[in-house]
Amino acid sequence: MSSEVLRTALQTALRARTRMVERVREQGVRDEKVLAAMMAVPRHLFVEEALASRAYEDTALPLGLQQTISQPFVVARMIELLRAGRELGKTLEVGTGCGYQAAVLSHVATEVYSVERLRHLLDRARNNLRHLRLPNVRLKHADGSVGLREAAPYDTIIVAAAAPKIPPALVEQLGEGGRMVLPVGAAEQVLVMIERTSRGIRETRLSPVRFVPLLPGTE
Repeated sequence: MSSEVLRTALQTALRARTRMVERVREQGVRDEKVLAAMMAVPRHLFVEEALASRAYEDTALPLGLQQTISQPFVVARMIELLRAGRELGKTLEVGTGCGYQAAVLSHVATEVYSVERLRHLLDRARNNLRHLRLPNVRLKHADGSVGLREAAPYDTIIVAAAAPKIPPALVEQLGEGGRMVLPVGAAEQVLVMIERTSRGIRETRLSPVRFVPLLPGTE
């Protein structure tokens, strides 16, 4: 690819990413740090080559293995909810997928620990993230439904798959003052915020969502 063609391709991707971020803003995300993180991460590097032309649409896209890369608005909204009035600190992501959300989190969290149950998908995420050289992101092949005790407690937990009920292990790994956002349900799913306060665990049900199911074990 000539330097001129490459320059044109990069400019096209940048314009498309700018439009994506503006759409996210128009839908109600106001956290400028989150919007800047979305702007900083080239989403087209994380999707299948055949879908690269759709990388900046505000929609979930298939990754294979019955997994998806989340809709940009949903990624931004979940991180905004977690950040409201605080910093993310040490963050656990359950469901690495292609690595896109971990890359966005790297711009707003101190440390990101991301777990993925499917080794093939995790290997793909490692490759995607290698090009970005993000020193504060650590990936692990593990069962996300039981968290990652070796690095607990966490200030923040974000779950990118729908659990049938709130996993007790994840609640246990949430530090004092910590927050977790996760989709809960099967046919009907809702986004739930869990907060560990000085008075105990507080649960808030938010908006309807649609995610792939959170499955136990590893493959």
